[in-house]
Amino acid sequence: MEKKRIIIISIIALIIGIPLGIVFLSQNTVVQDVDDQKTILKGDVIMSTKVSRPGCEKTDSCYTPSKIVIKQGDSVTWVNEDVAFHSVTSGYYDEPSEIFDSDYLDPEESFTFIFENVGTYDYFCTLHPWMKGQVIVELS
Repeated sequence: MEKKRIIIISIIALIIGIPLGIVFLSQNTVVQDVDDQKTILKGDVIMSTKVSRPGCEKTDSCYTPSKIVIKQGDSVTWVNEDVAFHSVTSGYYDEPSEIFDSDYLDPEESFTFIFENVGTYDYFCTLHPWMKGQVIVELS
């Protein structure tokens, strides 16, 4: 009788335990939240870390590369890899040209502009006047 009772209890434990174990495991499966994953943005020009402080202009590394040559109709994508806000604004700090303006780019944000016309386009950061760059657009 005692042996039969142990077998019945064991069977009941298995019948209840297996589904509970499956539920428990499914609820505790490690799934990385999309917000925890760092998005990798591909860009033609990068605003690297610490360029919000003066000094990058001495090594011409505020925008990397600071000068880029493209073909007419191509686009350029700038990526802010710094922890500070930046912008990509056409013209010069004291004389913006209003051809393009990214507004403020949060860290890890990007801005893309298509260059339809041949020419040389100077640009700067409205928040950090020492940050300057240039896009040279040649005939396709």
